[in-house]
Amino acid sequence: MWRRAAIGSLAFCAGLWGISSLASETGDPVKGQEVYRACAACHSLEAGRHMTGPSLAGIWGRRAGTAEGFARYSDPLRRSEIVWDDTTLDAWLADPRTYIPGNRMTFRGLPDDGERRDLIAFLRQASQQGEPATGQQSQQMPEGEMGGMMGQAEMPDLKDLQANNHIVSIGYCDDTYTVTTQSGEVHEFWEFNLRFKTDGSDKGPQAQQPVLIPASMMGDRAFIIFAAPSEISSFIKSDCQ
Repeated sequence: MWRRAAIGSLAFCAGLWGISSLASETGDPVKGQEVYRACAACHSLEAGRHMTGPSLAGIWGRRAGTAEGFARYSDPLRRSEIVWDDTTLDAWLADPRTYIPGNRMTFRGLPDDGERRDLIAFLRQASQQGEPATGQQSQQMPEGEMGGMMGQAEMPDLKDLQANNHIVSIGYCDDTYTVTTQSGEVHEFWEFNLRFKTDGSDKGPQAQQPVLIPASMMGDRAFIIFAAPSEISSFIKSDCQ
């Protein structure tokens, strides 16, 4: 269930009331919210906002492998015909590999019965009430700083960042990328420390307006996020002189 764990399942973010004797016990959604923090790296509670795994919004009573807009489910999960409730979520979270053999989840399971009950209680409440506050709100990177934004569970809206996030040019020479932002800041990265990503969702960057997101507190690693793959090679220019 840890960061960027497998993409083809309802994900490790659910669990309350056990299979057998656990089914009659009620979990604590407040405690379950704390357990959910580990899930939030890969699963949002916002409808339609898919990450590594599918959104868990409205999971209660939904058939496995059917979250609208998520295309990376494994075939075993799609064919399972499982409906998510207290019992099925508890079995899934306890041992996803055994419960649905052949699925893509790398998370090996949540062995603590109480944590599973609490987590499922939280997910059931979230399904009934809509997206709850998780205490991990997105924030913009302060002007002039390369803070550790990528350490957060939820990315901000990439269309609404500050000038020091918005890129105006990317140069490349030998083993170095030189990234210039709208604020006039120039950052140099060893090529191995700069990663290129795309986000075509409604929270992704504007077309032809990639953004720079820090990936370490030291400022030596970062992500550049484009709106589409076709922009990557066209945006990078050789600047060897």
